[in-house]
Amino acid sequence: MAIIESVTIEAADPTAAERFYAAALGPAVPLHVQASEAATSGFRGFTLSLVVAQPGNADLFLDAALRTGATPLKPATKTFWGYGGVVQAPDGTILKVATSAKKDSGPARREFDQFVLLLGAADVTASKRFYAERGLSVAKSFGRTYVEFAADGPVKLGLYGRRALAKDAGVSPDGTGSHRLVVNGLAAAFTDPDGFAWEAASTAVNR
Repeated sequence: MAIIESVTIEAADPTAAERFYAAALGPAVPLHVQASEAATSGFRGFTLSLVVAQPGNADLFLDAALRTGATPLKPATKTFWGYGGVVQAPDGTILKVATSAKKDSGPARREFDQFVLLLGAADVTASKRFYAERGLSVAKSFGRTYVEFAADGPVKLGLYGRRALAKDAGVSPDGTGSHRLVVNGLAAAFTDPDGFAWEAASTAVNR
């Protein structure tokens, strides 16, 4: 099974970005930061999500992110699907923290169960085929709307229609320029149909 080891966020101020992610998410998150001055504006076409066990855990992560300089996009609230909220990091990356549980079952802990990268695709079917040809196995698929790939590694990958992903994040789908994201995994470097760059895991930048 293909394994995605980490993601790299490209930031104009990598020192500040590293400080933010360390304080907001903690050391267990498989995320690196590297410098970039690549032009970008608006929605960058992806979100990073922490899936946690209960609402109290979600609040701990979201509160830490807000204290460290994140901007709220969707306040933490109960939904039909569970509980969660969305914030935007100072470098522009959109972070979602969510759980399927609506009530706490124990003391709140700053622990997460899954780290999920959702890529906004112009054509989910075409991108699904592209990734399947590179060894990623489909775990769930909902027509032309959403695809979730099987993963044994630290990062779980999904595809969502770009407009639907932006709506879920609480932002406009409009955006241009660099994604400022590199995905570290699989056997070789490539760029997907939506312009997301992948590097072999061994080339990942260490924080």
